[in-house]
Amino acid sequence: MASGGLLIGAIAVTVVIMLAVSYGLSRMLGLKTKLAILIACGNSICGNSAIAAVAPVIEADGDDIASSISFTAILGVLMVLGLPLLIPLLKLTATQYGILAGLTVYAVPQVLAATVPAGIVSTQIGTLVKLVRVLMLGPIVIGLSLLVARRRKAGAAREGTSKAASISPFKLVPWFIIGFLVLAALRSFQLVPDIAIAPVTKTAAILTVVSMAALGLGVDVRVLSTVGGRVTAAVTLSLLLLLGLSIGLVHFFK
Repeated sequence: MASGGLLIGAIAVTVVIMLAVSYGLSRMLGLKTKLAILIACGNSICGNSAIAAVAPVIEADGDDIASSISFTAILGVLMVLGLPLLIPLLKLTATQYGILAGLTVYAVPQVLAATVPAGIVSTQIGTLVKLVRVLMLGPIVIGLSLLVARRRKAGAAREGTSKAASISPFKLVPWFIIGFLVLAALRSFQLVPDIAIAPVTKTAAILTVVSMAALGLGVDVRVLSTVGGRVTAAVTLSLLLLLGLSIGLVHFFK
Protein backbone atom coordinates (compact mmCIF):
# COMPACT_ATOMS: atom_id res chain seq x y z
CA MET A 1 0.00 0.00 0.00
CA ALA A 2 2.86 2.34 0.78
CA SER A 3 4.27 1.79 -2.71
CA GLY A 4 1.19 3.43 -4.17
CA GLY A 5 -1.59 2.45 -6.52
CA LEU A 6 0.29 3.86 -9.51
CA LEU A 7 2.98 1.18 -9.26
CA ILE A 8 0.45 -1.63 -8.78
CA GLY A 9 -1.58 -0.37 -11.75
CA ALA A 10 1.54 -0.07 -13.90
CA ILE A 11 2.44 -3.70 -13.17
CA ALA A 12 -1.04 -4.91 -14.13
CA VAL A 13 -1.10 -2.83 -17.32
CA THR A 14 2.36 -4.09 -18.31
CA VAL A 15 1.29 -7.71 -17.87
CA VAL A 16 -1.90 -7.20 -19.92
CA ILE A 17 -0.07 -5.38 -22.72
CA MET A 18 2.64 -8.02 -22.93
CA LEU A 19 0.10 -10.85 -22.93
CA ALA A 20 -1.53 -9.32 -26.00
CA VAL A 21 1.76 -8.43 -27.71
CA SER A 22 3.41 -11.82 -27.06
CA TYR A 23 0.33 -13.72 -28.20
CA GLY A 24 -0.05 -11.59 -31.32
CA LEU A 25 3.64 -11.89 -32.17
CA SER A 26 3.57 -15.68 -31.73
CA ARG A 27 0.51 -15.99 -33.97
CA MET A 28 2.11 -13.73 -36.60
CA LEU A 29 5.08 -16.12 -36.63
CA GLY A 30 2.70 -18.97 -37.38
CA LEU A 31 2.63 -20.70 -33.99
CA LYS A 32 -0.43 -22.65 -32.85
CA THR A 33 -2.96 -20.93 -30.60
CA LYS A 34 -2.20 -23.00 -27.49
CA LEU A 35 1.57 -22.61 -27.89
CA ALA A 36 1.11 -18.86 -28.40
CA ILE A 37 -0.91 -18.66 -25.17
CA LEU A 38 1.76 -20.56 -23.22
CA ILE A 39 4.55 -18.32 -24.53
CA ALA A 40 2.53 -15.18 -23.78
CA CYS A 41 1.76 -16.25 -20.20
CA GLY A 42 5.29 -17.49 -19.51
CA ASN A 43 6.89 -14.32 -20.84
CA SER A 44 4.45 -11.87 -19.28
CA ILE A 45 3.90 -13.38 -15.83
CA CYS A 46 6.32 -15.86 -14.31
CA GLY A 47 7.96 -18.25 -16.75
CA ASN A 48 7.63 -21.98 -15.98
CA SER A 49 5.12 -21.46 -13.16
CA ALA A 50 2.70 -19.66 -15.46
CA ILE A 51 3.15 -22.24 -18.20
CA ALA A 52 2.60 -25.09 -15.74
CA ALA A 53 -0.56 -23.43 -14.40
CA VAL A 54 -2.06 -22.54 -17.78
CA ALA A 55 -1.17 -25.71 -19.73
CA PRO A 56 -3.75 -28.06 -18.16
CA VAL A 57 -6.44 -25.37 -18.35
CA ILE A 58 -6.12 -24.97 -22.12
CA GLU A 59 -5.32 -28.68 -22.58
CA ALA A 60 -1.94 -28.06 -24.17
CA ASP A 61 0.00 -31.12 -25.29
CA GLY A 62 3.47 -32.14 -24.15
CA ASP A 63 5.25 -30.77 -27.22
CA ASP A 64 3.76 -27.30 -26.73
CA ILE A 65 4.70 -27.30 -23.04
CA ALA A 66 8.26 -28.44 -23.75
CA SER A 67 8.71 -25.86 -26.51
CA SER A 68 7.48 -22.96 -24.37
CA ILE A 69 9.39 -23.99 -21.25
CA SER A 70 12.68 -24.72 -23.02
CA PHE A 71 13.81 -21.10 -23.12
CA THR A 72 12.59 -19.77 -19.78
CA ALA A 73 15.40 -21.23 -17.69
CA ILE A 74 18.13 -20.22 -20.14
CA LEU A 75 16.84 -16.70 -20.76
CA GLY A 76 16.15 -16.31 -17.03
CA VAL A 77 19.81 -16.97 -16.22
CA LEU A 78 20.93 -14.55 -18.93
CA MET A 79 18.65 -11.88 -17.46
CA VAL A 80 20.06 -12.42 -13.97
CA LEU A 81 23.61 -12.02 -15.27
CA GLY A 82 23.00 -9.18 -17.70
CA LEU A 83 20.38 -6.99 -16.03
CA PRO A 84 22.70 -5.47 -13.38
CA LEU A 85 24.80 -4.05 -16.23
CA LEU A 86 21.93 -1.67 -16.99
CA ILE A 87 22.29 0.09 -13.61
CA PRO A 88 25.32 2.20 -14.61
CA LEU A 89 24.40 2.20 -18.30
CA LEU A 90 20.95 3.73 -17.73
CA LYS A 91 21.84 5.42 -14.42
CA LEU A 92 19.04 3.64 -12.59
CA THR A 93 18.20 4.32 -8.97
CA ALA A 94 17.73 1.45 -6.53
CA THR A 95 13.96 1.75 -6.84
CA GLN A 96 14.04 1.91 -10.64
CA TYR A 97 16.26 -1.15 -10.90
CA GLY A 98 14.06 -3.08 -8.49
CA ILE A 99 11.00 -2.31 -10.61
CA LEU A 100 12.87 -3.26 -13.80
CA ALA A 101 14.02 -6.60 -12.35
CA GLY A 102 10.57 -7.40 -10.98
CA LEU A 103 8.93 -6.71 -14.34
CA THR A 104 11.35 -8.63 -16.56
CA VAL A 105 12.94 -11.55 -14.69
CA TYR A 106 10.96 -14.80 -14.84
CA ALA A 107 11.24 -16.55 -11.45
CA VAL A 108 11.09 -15.07 -7.94
CA PRO A 109 14.45 -16.62 -6.90
CA GLN A 110 15.97 -15.15 -10.06
CA VAL A 111 14.66 -11.72 -9.10
CA LEU A 112 16.40 -12.12 -5.74
CA ALA A 113 19.62 -13.17 -7.46
CA ALA A 114 19.43 -10.15 -9.79
CA THR A 115 18.64 -7.58 -7.09
CA VAL A 116 20.57 -8.63 -3.98
CA PRO A 117 23.89 -7.28 -5.39
CA ALA A 118 22.16 -3.92 -5.94
CA GLY A 119 21.10 -3.52 -2.30
CA ILE A 120 18.16 -4.08 0.02
CA VAL A 121 15.92 -1.43 -1.56
CA SER A 122 16.19 -3.00 -5.00
CA THR A 123 15.59 -6.43 -3.48
CA GLN A 124 12.45 -5.37 -1.62
CA ILE A 125 10.98 -3.42 -4.54
CA GLY A 126 11.91 -6.16 -7.03
CA THR A 127 10.28 -8.84 -4.89
CA LEU A 128 7.14 -6.75 -4.41
CA VAL A 129 6.80 -6.04 -8.14
CA LYS A 130 7.46 -9.67 -9.04
CA LEU A 131 4.89 -11.05 -6.59
CA VAL A 132 2.23 -8.62 -7.81
CA ARG A 133 3.09 -9.75 -11.34
CA VAL A 134 2.71 -13.38 -10.24
CA LEU A 135 -0.67 -12.60 -8.68
CA MET A 136 -1.90 -11.67 -12.15
CA LEU A 137 -1.74 -15.38 -12.91
CA GLY A 138 -4.87 -15.91 -10.80
CA PRO A 139 -7.32 -13.89 -12.90
CA ILE A 140 -5.62 -15.02 -16.12
CA VAL A 141 -6.08 -18.71 -15.24
CA ILE A 142 -9.67 -18.09 -14.15
CA GLY A 143 -10.42 -16.23 -17.39
CA LEU A 144 -8.91 -18.98 -19.54
CA SER A 145 -10.78 -21.63 -17.54
CA LEU A 146 -14.10 -19.91 -18.14
CA LEU A 147 -13.29 -19.39 -21.84
CA VAL A 148 -12.36 -23.05 -22.33
CA ALA A 149 -15.47 -24.19 -20.44
CA ARG A 150 -17.66 -21.99 -22.62
CA ARG A 151 -16.12 -23.41 -25.79
CA ARG A 152 -16.59 -26.95 -24.51
CA LYS A 153 -20.22 -26.22 -23.73
CA ALA A 154 -20.75 -24.69 -27.18
CA GLY A 155 -19.10 -27.71 -28.80
CA ALA A 156 -21.27 -30.11 -26.81
CA ALA A 157 -24.37 -28.17 -27.85
CA ARG A 158 -23.40 -28.41 -31.51
CA GLU A 159 -22.89 -32.15 -31.17
CA GLY A 160 -26.24 -32.53 -29.42
CA THR A 161 -24.75 -33.93 -26.21
CA SER A 162 -25.68 -32.88 -22.71
CA LYS A 163 -22.23 -33.26 -21.22
CA ALA A 164 -21.50 -30.17 -19.17
CA ALA A 165 -18.05 -28.70 -18.86
CA SER A 166 -16.88 -28.72 -15.27
CA ILE A 167 -14.27 -26.50 -13.73
CA SER A 168 -12.33 -27.62 -10.69
CA PRO A 169 -11.81 -24.74 -8.26
CA PHE A 170 -8.46 -26.25 -7.32
CA LYS A 171 -7.18 -25.63 -10.86
CA LEU A 172 -8.28 -22.02 -11.11
CA VAL A 173 -5.56 -20.49 -8.93
CA PRO A 174 -2.09 -22.03 -8.38
CA TRP A 175 -1.52 -23.15 -4.80
CA PHE A 176 1.59 -21.01 -4.31
CA ILE A 177 -0.47 -17.88 -4.97
CA ILE A 178 -3.01 -18.94 -2.34
CA GLY A 179 -0.19 -19.59 0.12
CA PHE A 180 1.35 -16.20 -0.59
CA LEU A 181 -1.95 -14.40 -0.03
CA VAL A 182 -2.65 -16.27 3.22
CA LEU A 183 0.79 -15.58 4.67
CA ALA A 184 0.74 -11.95 3.51
CA ALA A 185 -2.65 -11.49 5.20
CA LEU A 186 -1.44 -13.12 8.44
CA ARG A 187 1.62 -10.88 8.54
CA SER A 188 -0.32 -7.74 7.58
CA PHE A 189 -2.78 -8.31 10.43
CA GLN A 190 0.17 -8.98 12.77
CA LEU A 191 -0.92 -12.55 13.44
CA VAL A 192 2.66 -13.66 12.87
CA PRO A 193 4.72 -12.50 15.89
CA ASP A 194 7.91 -10.53 15.35
CA ILE A 195 9.90 -13.17 17.24
CA ALA A 196 9.12 -15.67 14.46
CA ILE A 197 10.40 -13.44 11.65
CA ALA A 198 14.13 -14.06 12.18
CA PRO A 199 14.00 -17.88 11.94
CA VAL A 200 11.47 -17.70 9.10
CA THR A 201 13.75 -15.32 7.18
CA LYS A 202 16.70 -17.65 7.69
CA THR A 203 14.65 -20.60 6.47
CA ALA A 204 13.51 -18.55 3.47
CA ALA A 205 17.13 -17.81 2.57
CA ILE A 206 17.97 -21.53 2.63
CA LEU A 207 14.94 -22.38 0.51
CA THR A 208 15.89 -19.63 -1.94
CA VAL A 209 19.30 -21.24 -2.44
CA VAL A 210 17.57 -24.59 -3.01
CA SER A 211 15.23 -22.93 -5.53
CA MET A 212 18.15 -21.41 -7.43
CA ALA A 213 19.87 -24.81 -7.49
CA ALA A 214 16.70 -26.37 -8.87
CA LEU A 215 16.50 -23.70 -11.58
CA GLY A 216 20.12 -24.39 -12.44
CA LEU A 217 19.39 -28.10 -12.81
CA GLY A 218 16.63 -27.15 -15.23
CA VAL A 219 19.00 -25.35 -17.60
CA ASP A 220 20.02 -27.43 -20.60
CA VAL A 221 21.44 -25.46 -23.49
CA ARG A 222 21.03 -28.51 -25.74
CA VAL A 223 17.29 -27.78 -25.97
CA LEU A 224 18.14 -24.82 -28.20
CA SER A 225 18.95 -27.22 -31.02
CA THR A 226 15.62 -29.03 -30.74
CA VAL A 227 13.30 -26.01 -30.74
CA GLY A 228 12.14 -24.47 -34.00
CA GLY A 229 13.27 -21.08 -35.19
CA ARG A 230 9.77 -19.57 -34.93
CA VAL A 231 9.50 -20.52 -31.25
CA THR A 232 12.99 -19.13 -30.64
CA ALA A 233 12.04 -15.87 -32.34
CA ALA A 234 8.72 -15.57 -30.50
CA VAL A 235 10.19 -16.10 -27.04
CA THR A 236 13.27 -13.92 -27.59
CA LEU A 237 11.41 -11.04 -29.24
CA SER A 238 8.72 -11.13 -26.56
CA LEU A 239 11.35 -10.83 -23.84
CA LEU A 240 13.10 -7.96 -25.64
CA LEU A 241 9.79 -6.11 -26.03
CA LEU A 242 9.05 -6.66 -22.33
CA LEU A 243 12.48 -5.29 -21.45
CA GLY A 244 11.98 -2.24 -23.67
CA LEU A 245 8.52 -1.52 -22.23
CA SER A 246 9.81 -1.93 -18.68
CA ILE A 247 12.79 0.39 -19.25
CA GLY A 248 10.40 3.04 -20.53
CA LEU A 249 8.15 2.54 -17.51
CA VAL A 250 10.81 2.84 -14.79
CA HIS A 251 11.64 6.39 -15.82
CA PHE A 252 8.32 7.43 -14.27
CA PHE A 253 9.48 6.10 -10.87
CA LYS A 254 12.54 8.13 -10.02
